[in-house]
Amino acid sequence: MNEPHVLVTGATGLVGEAVVFRLLRDRKFAPIAAVRSESRLSGLCRVVPFDLDDALVQPSLSGVQVVVHCAARVHVMNDSAADVLEEYRRVNVDGTVRLARMAAQVGVERFIYISSVKVNGEMTPPGVSYKASDAPAPVDPYGISKREAEDALRQISIETGMQVVIIRPPLVYGPGVKANFLSMMRWLVRGVPLPLGAIHNKRSMVSIGNLVDLINICITHPQAAGNVFLVSDGEDFSTSQLLVRMAVALKVKARLLAVPSWALTACASLIGRRDIANRLCGSLQVDISETFATLGWQPVINTDAALQQTAEHYLAQARP
Repeated sequence: MNEPHVLVTGATGLVGEAVVFRLLRDRKFAPIAAVRSESRLSGLCRVVPFDLDDALVQPSLSGVQVVVHCAARVHVMNDSAADVLEEYRRVNVDGTVRLARMAAQVGVERFIYISSVKVNGEMTPPGVSYKASDAPAPVDPYGISKREAEDALRQISIETGMQVVIIRPPLVYGPGVKANFLSMMRWLVRGVPLPLGAIHNKRSMVSIGNLVDLINICITHPQAAGNVFLVSDGEDFSTSQLLVRMAVALKVKARLLAVPSWALTACASLIGRRDIANRLCGSLQVDISETFATLGWQPVINTDAALQQTAEHYLAQARP
C-alpha cells in the first residue's frame, strides 16, 4: 500500500528540509520536496520545481493529500524594494493563495501554513504572553503579509472545504540556522565583547526539532483542522541568558558587558536602528497552553539539548 503523499514547499530552507527528513525517517508519508533551487534531497525523495513568486513554476498536486507550506519571502533587513509591503504581498499572499486554490481544486485534504508570531505583534509586556486566540496585531510588512495570507486561507477553506492549519512560530533555531542566530554564535566563538549583560527581557524561541514535531502531528490530528497554533520550547530566556547558555554549548566564555537596556536603545535610535534594540532588549513571549489543550502536544526536546545540537553543527561546519 502506498503511503499518503505530503508536498513540502520551501524544502531547501531550515524548516522545510527538516520536515522532509522527518517524513523520510518516520516512513508514514511519502514526501515531495518542492524547491526553487538544487537540493540535497535529490535522490532521497521526489523533488519538484516550485517558485512561490512565479505562476509558471508550480508543482503538480495530483495525488497529494497534505501540503506543508513553508516557502515565503522572509523578513529582510534593510529591504531595498520600492514598495516593501506590496513585495511581501505579491509573494506571501498572492503566491500562497495561488498554491492553496490549486490544492483545493485537485482535492488536497489539508493545507498546513507556517506563518509567524509576527501576526500577533512585535513585543509583549514583561510577564505577558501572546495567545493564539488574541486579535492579530502585525506591525511590519512581513507580519502584515502573513496575516493577510492567513485570512485568505480561511476564506478558501470556507469556500472549498479544504482543511487549513496555521502555525505561528517565534524565532526558529537549530543545526544550519542562519541570520542573527548564526551571527550570535560567531561573536561568541570569536570572543567579541557584547554589551548585553544587563538585559532582563523574556523571549520565546522554538528549536527546529520541536517545530517539526508539531507540524508532523498537525498532518493527521483531527483537531488540528481550522485552528491556529503557537509553538515554543516552553522555556523563555533573556538575551543575556541565551548568550550564556549558547556559550556553554559552544564551549566558550560569554564576554558580556553590563550596559543598561535604555542606553542600548538610545544608541540604536541615534543610528536609526531602534528595531535591533527592540529585538535584543524587548520581550516576546508565547503561550502554548492552547496547543497542548487541543493537540496534547508539548516540546519533545529541551532547550539545552537543542542548543547543543545547534552548536555542534556550527563548530563542525566552521572547522577547516
